[in-house]
Amino acid sequence: MLGFMNEEAFIKTEETGKVTFYSRSKHRLWTKGEESGNTLTVKQVLLDCDKDTLLIKAEPAGPTCHTGADTCWSEKNHSDDFLSYLEEIIDLRRKSSDEKSYVKQLFEKGINKIAQKVGEEATEVIIEAKDNNEELFLGESADLLFHFMVLLRAKNVSLQDVVYLLKQRHSK
Repeated sequence: MLGFMNEEAFIKTEETGKVTFYSRSKHRLWTKGEESGNTLTVKQVLLDCDKDTLLIKAEPAGPTCHTGADTCWSEKNHSDDFLSYLEEIIDLRRKSSDEKSYVKQLFEKGINKIAQKVGEEATEVIIEAKDNNEELFLGESADLLFHFMVLLRAKNVSLQDVVYLLKQRHSK
């Protein structure tokens, strides 16, 4: 969405982590979702090259547009790529009441167990990389990526956060 933000709105956004605008029609601060509950949680704030415009990357809690659409530009909030979808599934299973869920069990065992699984899978990828069985190598690589994504979510970080950092490093 696009909104107007004055200095006071920016300060409140920084303090709360929820995107807050200055409503020029209401002449007051307005936190996105204050009535609907469809808030925007700040993930990253970027300043443009002229230093006169902010781009706030945020995680929406529900639709962003007042019409009920995901965005004000008729786009979907969630990426259509499979890794974003898998990240959503990981989040859903983390919160699931299904005690048989492997993901739920991993989260219940805690960060140390999740990190241990990433280490185990990384070792298995290294072992398979030394052999010539592409199928086994790909299988272990998929296991490593999956468990790494679980670890990221356990640390409340998204795969997209890692991608942003890689892009920043690339542009330097």
